[in-house]
Amino acid sequence: MNDNIARLYQIAGKPERHIIGLMSGTSLDGLDIAYCQVRGEGESTAVSLLRFATVPYTDDVKARIREIFARQLVDFPLVAMLNEWLGELHASMILATLAEWGVAPAEVDLIASHGQTVMHAPKSLHGREGYGNATLQIGDGDHIAVKTGIITISDFRQKHIAAGGEGAPLAVYGDFYILGKVGENRILMNLGGIANFTYLPASMNAHEVFVTDTGPGNTLLDACTRRFFPGSDYDKDAAHALRGAVSDTLLAALMASAFFREPFPKTTGPELFNVDYVLQAQAASGTQDLSPEDVLATLTHFSARTIAAAVLTATAGMQIDTFDVYMSGGGMHNPLLVDTLRQLLPCRFRPTDDLGILGDAKEAVLFAVLANETVSGGHSDFGRRLGVPSVAMGKISLPS
Repeated sequence: MNDNIARLYQIAGKPERHIIGLMSGTSLDGLDIAYCQVRGEGESTAVSLLRFATVPYTDDVKARIREIFARQLVDFPLVAMLNEWLGELHASMILATLAEWGVAPAEVDLIASHGQTVMHAPKSLHGREGYGNATLQIGDGDHIAVKTGIITISDFRQKHIAAGGEGAPLAVYGDFYILGKVGENRILMNLGGIANFTYLPASMNAHEVFVTDTGPGNTLLDACTRRFFPGSDYDKDAAHALRGAVSDTLLAALMASAFFREPFPKTTGPELFNVDYVLQAQAASGTQDLSPEDVLATLTHFSARTIAAAVLTATAGMQIDTFDVYMSGGGMHNPLLVDTLRQLLPCRFRPTDDLGILGDAKEAVLFAVLANETVSGGHSDFGRRLGVPSVAMGKISLPS
């Protein structure tokens, strides 16, 4: 038997596994590295977050990714080169972080790499006949495996699409396995570049679990902050937005997209919600003369209102005031976004930290859980519904 296959077999049979979960989102702020101890599988999964760090992307790394990020036309050889280059970079970041923690690579059983999304194109967005849902993450898993010497699982979204999903959001699986509780209706709200939420019913019946993207979280705020205030990657503490006033006229134009009328579940990305989207809304509404602060205030309310509207629609007929909302993602640090959500949703808002998972680490942790399912889990039955195919995900890359 191939030594790596024997090693994988041994890992799959262990009572607990040490897994590094990696996440780099559409905000391009850096690589989240979560070192986890994972026990069990499926609904018996238990996770302890042993270490966590975010390794920031340099301006050069961000610039290279943005050359191809969410663009209709790209330099195709550059896409291929960046796929390998980013895999090598992520591997270097992992090894350096492990060294800082005093953890030897041999102590790590698996790496779970989400990769860097550069294109997400569900059929509802691209609209091209003869083609289905599509997504692309770069940062090649083979390069990570070879450079670190650790078995790497990556490319999770492709299996989701192959099984009938749209490739996102994937948080629902990990949310259900480790963050649900019998007797408590929970919403796991991820305020990332694109906002999404998972509804976990008090019954903990997998067939009732629901997940969807809602639209922009931070992506428009970050993009417009970079445009208006060069040198700033995001509106820290909503400092600019808090000095502005909401334009109801621009807000109405922003909310006119057909995306918000599409049925749940659905996914989207910066391919739709980008600076051009804002400029087009301003042109259509005659609001080009708004100050940068007014635009950012309006965009913050736009994110909050579309998130709240999606939650209220998906939970219609339920006692929403009995729900607990657990927040994660960069948007949880935006006081204006969170305060507006609190005004719009009569729920109890808490960070996922209260559940033992740091909000900033949550997505990286959830990919560690997905990798655990790849090697040790079965096929949990989530029913036959759009958006949540009953499938284990990830491609396995061996170190040699």
